[in-house]
Amino acid sequence: MGYKKILVLSCCAPCSCAAIKHLADSGADVSVLFYNPNIHPRQEYEKRRDEQKRVCQDLGAKFIELPYEPEKWDKAVCGLEHEPERGKRCSVCFYMRLVRAQEYAKEHKFEVLTSVLGVSRYKDFNQVNTAARLAWARVGKPYWAKDWRKDGLEELRRALIKEFEMYRQTYCGCKYSLAAVTARKQEGEK
Repeated sequence: MGYKKILVLSCCAPCSCAAIKHLADSGADVSVLFYNPNIHPRQEYEKRRDEQKRVCQDLGAKFIELPYEPEKWDKAVCGLEHEPERGKRCSVCFYMRLVRAQEYAKEHKFEVLTSVLGVSRYKDFNQVNTAARLAWARVGKPYWAKDWRKDGLEELRRALIKEFEMYRQTYCGCKYSLAAVTARKQEGEK
């Protein structure tokens, strides 16, 4: 690994728990950054934030929250409302959050930024890494494109979710993914 002071951009506790444990157990100074202006509604944002904070405390990582800015996210994805999950809207969302995370990492002298945005089965790891490379080019802070699902980490993640009885959401987080899940449920009830 080689990194000692690492910033992890996290979308939620279930996606980040194995990465946090792995890094903390390796002796790294781990901080988790919660910057998720995409999460809708506010109550869902707060539920995910509070669960992330709890898991960080339990696993020995620092928790950092940046302001909740859904209006900035809405502006960034304007015109992409009808994109499917894993479409252009997700690329813009990843890029926006990764740029802000890299800026924070640079300002606070972290060696490297990594993220767990590609851990969920709803997301595309390569799409996240493409956005991260673009953010790195813009900000100049190194990005560690570690696949936090490999090398036994997916199994560890599942065990930690169960052990900590974590809150698990049923959609990615944004209002468009929520609407799509709601529509699928309604269709299935017919």
